[in-house]
Amino acid sequence: MSYKFIDLFAGIGGFRQGFDRQGFRCIFSSEKDKHAQEMYYENFHEYPYGDITAIEAVKIPKFDILLAGFPCQPFSIAGEKKGFNDTRGTLFFDIARIVEYHNPKVIVLENVKHFKNHDKGKTLRTVLNTLNTLGYTTTWKVLNAKDFGVPQNRERTLIVGANNGIEFDFSRLKKSAPLKIADILENNKNDFEYLEESEYTLIENPKKQLSGLIFAGYRNKKIRTNGVRKNTEHLSRVHKQPNRIYSSEGTHPTLSSQEPTGRYFILHQGRVRKLTLLECYRLMGFPDDFKKIGAISKRYNRIGNSIAVPMVEKIAEEVKNQLFNKEYELTYTFDRTTRFQPQQMNLFECILK
Repeated sequence: MSYKFIDLFAGIGGFRQGFDRQGFRCIFSSEKDKHAQEMYYENFHEYPYGDITAIEAVKIPKFDILLAGFPCQPFSIAGEKKGFNDTRGTLFFDIARIVEYHNPKVIVLENVKHFKNHDKGKTLRTVLNTLNTLGYTTTWKVLNAKDFGVPQNRERTLIVGANNGIEFDFSRLKKSAPLKIADILENNKNDFEYLEESEYTLIENPKKQLSGLIFAGYRNKKIRTNGVRKNTEHLSRVHKQPNRIYSSEGTHPTLSSQEPTGRYFILHQGRVRKLTLLECYRLMGFPDDFKKIGAISKRYNRIGNSIAVPMVEKIAEEVKNQLFNKEYELTYTFDRTTRFQPQQMNLFECILK
């Protein structure tokens, strides 16, 4: 059976690709940005509906899974009434009203890493309370794209809700051996944008950070000096991201949605160059034949605002294994029932008592 999903706040279809690859079928999408809509159409031959606030739930076809990488907004009465009315005035309210009307079996939501701390934790609590009120058992976790086959340190908060009482188990996600930037680089180009040696400074003995990043140097641009201790001016923490240079032997920092010129520089084979647009899309796990249209600045914005496809695919795989699997559901229910039943003493233990 092919289970159906809807793709809200769809962007250029990162979420969709991951679920497509696991055999799920998209029947509806919504995205407000005009350029994102056009790229979505080029790749999926479907033009997403526009502003979600103007879409009536009754006009959305019946579906099994709701996907949404929704914007992070504060809630005015966060967590007090434990109902979706707490979310009025936010875009999450529109997710809640669609969920209330259609009651899909599964909900998968994505947001930035610090979503869990947004508005002192009230935002996350309200989202979870709302879904609980609507009948969903929820779990959440911060995942990193670098654990799923792309060399990018990109942490995101994922929330999974199910209406069959099962708690989605994030620990079952299959992780991949770490890659390095060099593994996804193009090798057959003659027009790489190299920097002249006078344009940058490399540091001695760069060390690999816990995140996998190897800060290798910096462009010779103006840097922040106020409040910086002597002889620490060129440490990575005082540089704005577009001035930093990372070794291709490590992972890449998070691609930004606010970087319209693709100023991502790497040290590779002894020279410093800018990542190509294709390499940026590879850092998110997009296939090389993914169509990229429109102004170059828009194309950079789109990929920086997307989600790592291989990570989504592994989530989709476990959604199928855990939440659309009768055998798993029976085992889960049995284990949960057994776990909470008082243990009965055998006859020998009774005699000893």
